[in-house]
Amino acid sequence: MFTVSQVISSVILGIVQALSEWLPISSKTQVLIASQYLLNLNFSQAYTFGLFMEIGTVIAAIIYFRKEVWTLIKVLFMKDKSPEGRSMFMYVLVATIATGIIGAPIYLVADSITGISLGIPMIIIGLILMGDALVIRHSRSKQREGVNVRKFKDLGLKEYVVIGITQGLAALPGVSRSGITTSTLLLMKVEPDESFRLSFIIGIFASIAAFALTLIVSKANVMAALSDISLAGMLIAIIVAAVISIFLIDFLIKIAGRSKIVYLTAALGMIAITGGVIYMIFGI
Repeated sequence: MFTVSQVISSVILGIVQALSEWLPISSKTQVLIASQYLLNLNFSQAYTFGLFMEIGTVIAAIIYFRKEVWTLIKVLFMKDKSPEGRSMFMYVLVATIATGIIGAPIYLVADSITGISLGIPMIIIGLILMGDALVIRHSRSKQREGVNVRKFKDLGLKEYVVIGITQGLAALPGVSRSGITTSTLLLMKVEPDESFRLSFIIGIFASIAAFALTLIVSKANVMAALSDISLAGMLIAIIVAAVISIFLIDFLIKIAGRSKIVYLTAALGMIAITGGVIYMIFGI
């Protein structure tokens, strides 16, 4: 029977997944901790459940970027031969392959990474984001001077591979996928709003791959979580995560095109550093 406590746990897990997916604090790690407390899962089960829960934010991203996704589908079936469409398809393909090569092996050993090891990557990403804020501020000043910052069309195969590799590192507990990929794009001097957009788009396919790998390799862990939260509870969590994510994606991309993005990026860096310090102190 579906209980009130299961409903509450489902809603909390959905909120945690949605907020942490788009902030630089590693959604799988936050869901991991929340599910350990709410569902009494062990570390390995909770880590797997954290990856499984990304399906909610994937749905949100597909809805928000439906035009881009549709373009990719048309390119795949040779219905769109535009240079822009082909470039986006190549970006997604190369980055996703690089992510899989790096991320899959990490996933297979990730359940041995706990405590302080969770905090260090978050602190590093936080420091990078703080540096990104300075990069954005410098880029904006150059833009006012007539010096253009980079756009997607200025990126090439080498950049696609680097972005994919950094995204693969997000398989490590404590590493935020959106945080590390957005930081990488910003350090490449790509415009902030474009950086967020490109990060979120390749995240769709990385999360789908992670979801599939979770079902193939760790089906028992997923079933352990389902036995506690129930299928209905899982659906509620996914729906909550999807709805909140749509609004948060829109907010981040819109504010990225404004001057306030400098402060937002610095704030995201502080959030990541704070989270990392908490993990290191308490050894969560």
